[in-house]
Amino acid sequence: YTILSKVHSDRNVYPSAGVLFVHVLEREYFKGEFPPYPKPGELSNDPITFNTNLMGYPDRPGWLRYIQRTPYSDGVLYGSPTVENVGKPTIIEITAYNRRTFETARHNLIINIMSAEDFPLPYQAEFFIRNMNVEEMLASEVLGDFLGAVKNVWQPERLNAINITSALDRGGRVPLPINDMKEGVYVMVGADVPFSSCLREVENPQNQLRCSQEMEPVITCDKKFRTQFHIDWCKISLVDNTKQVSTFQEVIRGEGILPDGGEYKPPSDTLKSRDYYSDFLITLAVPSAIALVLFLILAYIMCCRREGVEKRNMQTPDIQLVHHSAIQKSTKELRDMSKNREIAWPLSTLPVFHPVTGEIVPPLHTDSYDNTSMPLMQTQQNLPHQTQIPQQQSAGQY
Repeated sequence: YTILSKVHSDRNVYPSAGVLFVHVLEREYFKGEFPPYPKPGELSNDPITFNTNLMGYPDRPGWLRYIQRTPYSDGVLYGSPTVENVGKPTIIEITAYNRRTFETARHNLIINIMSAEDFPLPYQAEFFIRNMNVEEMLASEVLGDFLGAVKNVWQPERLNAINITSALDRGGRVPLPINDMKEGVYVMVGADVPFSSCLREVENPQNQLRCSQEMEPVITCDKKFRTQFHIDWCKISLVDNTKQVSTFQEVIRGEGILPDGGEYKPPSDTLKSRDYYSDFLITLAVPSAIALVLFLILAYIMCCRREGVEKRNMQTPDIQLVHHSAIQKSTKELRDMSKNREIAWPLSTLPVFHPVTGEIVPPLHTDSYDNTSMPLMQTQQNLPHQTQIPQQQSAGQY
C-alpha cells in the first residue's frame, strides 16, 4: 500500500485489477497543515477525520471502501478494482477535517487501474476470521502473516489477497463490548493451483453434519491458523473458476414466450376526434330517466292512493263510532274538570288551638264546603265529652 504525502499536489497510484488495494491516510501528514497548539513544544493530538469521494460525486466508486474507527486513528481506503475500470483514471478527493479548529485540507488521489494478465487467479478461497476487525486485518504485517499461513497450507506458486470485507457489510451484527469481541472479517485469496486436501476437508459429509449442528468441524490444518487467527471453517467458500460453465442458454421460443413484434411504434401525435354523445347517454341520461320514473311511481303511491278518513268511517260500524266519540267526550270533560278544581288542605295539617290565647280555632272551611268528605282528623268541637279549658282571669280578681 502507499502513504499519502504532505504536499498538496495530486498523488498517483497504480493498483492492479483483481488485487487488493490498500491506501492509508495517516494523521501525522496532515497535522502540519493545521495551526499548532498555543503553547510551543506541546504535542499536537487534534482529532482529525477524513471524507473521501469521487470527484464530482458525493460518494466513492462501488469497489472502494473507507474506514476510520476513531478521530485519533488513521483512515484506510481499500477495495478490489474490477476489470471494467481498467484504463479509466479515478480521482478521489480526500478532505481532512480538524475537529478542534474546524479547518480543512484537501488532496487528490489519482487511481490508475492497471490490467494483469495472470489475474484474477482461477482458484479462490474466502475465509471468515472471527477475532479480527477490518482495520486490523488491513495492516501489512497482519495480512502478511495470514497469507503466509495460507501459503503453508495451500502451497501455491502465486498467492494474492483479492478482497477484504467486514462482516458488518455482509449482514453481521455489531458485537457486544465485552471480552474485546471483534466484528469479524472476510478475506478472499486467490491461487494458481487447485485447493489442498486440508481445505477440501470442509466438504466431507462428517464436517458438513457438524456444521449443520453448529459444531466445529475437524480440520487438520487448523492449528497453523489457531495461534493468531480463529477461522470459522463452516463459512469457508471455495470457488473453482476453471469448472464453471457459462450459464447463458439460448432462448427456445415456445408456449408462454411472445413472438418478436419488431420495434416499438408509438401512436401518432394527431389523434382523431371522438364523439362522446353516446357515452353521455349511457352515463348520465339513462340513470336519470330511471330515477325519475321511480320517483313518479313512489309519489303516486304515497299521495294518490291514500284511503282517507271518510272511507275509513264508512267501513267502520256505527256502534263503534259512537263508543269512540263518547270516550273522547268523557276524556275531554275529565281533563277540563281537573284543570279547574281547588283542593283545600286537610284539617290534620291545620292548628287546632291558637298559639297565644289557647282558644279553639274554628275550621277554615265555609258552610258550603262539601261535608261528605271526612277530614283526616276531627276538630275538638266535634269530640264528645270535651273538657272546657278555663279562660285566664285578670290579676284584679285574685
